[in-house]
Amino acid sequence: MTPKERLKIEERIITMLKTVFDPEIPVDIYSLGLIYKIDLADNGDLTVDMTLTAPSCPAADFIVEDARIKLESIEGVNNVTINIVFEPEWTKDMMSEEAKLDLGFL
Repeated sequence: MTPKERLKIEERIITMLKTVFDPEIPVDIYSLGLIYKIDLADNGDLTVDMTLTAPSCPAADFIVEDARIKLESIEGVNNVTINIVFEPEWTKDMMSEEAKLDLGFL
């Protein structure tokens, strides 16, 4: 994959992650700062490290599966692995300014 192709696919990955929402929070997981790492291999395999707003999040399975299905639909992405990590611990400071505004934190 060329650098230009990689950039286009990575842009699509971010766009797609912005369509995944925690059903309890009206802000997407990317803007919430839940995505820690996006690693796209040359063969199209994608690994995403993400966290949750709380370790006991009842919607965790739904969020991960929604993200996986959407990411697998991107042309150029083959296998998708989503790792749930809890370090560093998520805080409200990780949210985008827009997310903070939407949730009334500003």
